[in-house]
Amino acid sequence: MTDAGLLQGMLDIADIRAAEERIRGAVVRTPTLHSKTLSAITGAEVWLKFENQQYTAAYKERGALNALLQLTEEQRARGVIAASAGNHSQGLSYHGTRLGIPVTIVMPRTTPTVKVMQTESVGGNVVLEGESFDDASAYARTLERERDLTFVHPFDDPHVAAGQGTVALEMLEDVPDLETIIVPVGGGGLISGVATAAKAINPKIKIMGVQTAEFPAFYNLFTGRDLPQGGPTLAEGIAVKEPGAFTRQVIMDMVDDMRVVKESAIEEAISLLLDIEKTVVEGAGATGLATLLPKSNGDKRAEFRGKKIGIILTGGNIEQRFLANVILRNLVRSGRIGRVSVLLDDRAGALSRIAQIFTDYNANIIEVTHQRVFGNLSAKNIRTDIEYEVRDLKARDKLLQALEEAGYRFDVITLQGNVGSRFNRSS
Repeated sequence: MTDAGLLQGMLDIADIRAAEERIRGAVVRTPTLHSKTLSAITGAEVWLKFENQQYTAAYKERGALNALLQLTEEQRARGVIAASAGNHSQGLSYHGTRLGIPVTIVMPRTTPTVKVMQTESVGGNVVLEGESFDDASAYARTLERERDLTFVHPFDDPHVAAGQGTVALEMLEDVPDLETIIVPVGGGGLISGVATAAKAINPKIKIMGVQTAEFPAFYNLFTGRDLPQGGPTLAEGIAVKEPGAFTRQVIMDMVDDMRVVKESAIEEAISLLLDIEKTVVEGAGATGLATLLPKSNGDKRAEFRGKKIGIILTGGNIEQRFLANVILRNLVRSGRIGRVSVLLDDRAGALSRIAQIFTDYNANIIEVTHQRVFGNLSAKNIRTDIEYEVRDLKARDKLLQALEEAGYRFDVITLQGNVGSRFNRSS
């Protein structure tokens, strides 16, 4: 799929402007909007690029279409194949079907069901193989040879990167004085295109990549570190262990910085975008905002204060079950939902008396479970887990203080599953 001229010159702004003309009208020209609330939370001037508003809910359509439109008639007739964790597959399948080009997609078995179903719904023939993107990619290369198909790489292809770079053209057309663009990084196709376009328009602009801490391949390359890779992540769209050969060269030459974010920060960013912007963003798409979020002690990050920063919300394809879990976990993290394990006397009225304390402090009891055998000091005790909802951390602390002052012995159950004999007001 690579053109000799493009490879020799890598990628330049002319390629990206040509891609913009080529795909114009076939992809959504998504908005770049200022977020007053997120700006107040982070201390930066935050501008959001809503690529989750594409038809397939991800920016990947841009690169996939640009690559498809440069196939020969013979290649179109035989069809194309790709390996993808989801969004590239949907973009390729949607536009391939629209153009009459057969599309085969190899996905890891770990791919969220929503992405498999969405890929099939837009015409892709899905093959599930392997536990990771790298496994799926190796199998796709085998099928490429066996079936004489054209492989369209999800990121390590100048045509694909040129299409992704059109995101930056639109952002800088809407907000010409952006000082920094933060880009989620998996294999590097998006940031290669964005950096090439943005630096050509404004050489002083800063391009910062961000990866999940579970898959820090480019971060390791940038810093010379050797952080381990692998493990479950909400950001499966950027869970790539091996950087692309082409994208590696572009990134090392043009990108200014590379960061990693923890899963907890990604969860918080997803929840904030849903709560504040009323927009659904998948894990990979939330990593940009996660980079800006205040530190664990609540301090805003000084390096971003007052800076005009563009964040690309790369996609919105998150499984509903995971989204529900993220929302609930963030409510726990913010103190609005909590759980205590209380030791009560096993006699009439014990539950009623403690429930009155919850009522007095405007705490809504969500769930109550009893354990009469395990974890009890005496046959006359009952261990009761109470899940409750309050307004915020201050309200939670007042409730727990009241339980303590009333003489109740209780443990606070945390997200990590560990239990403390006294509540931690900073958690």
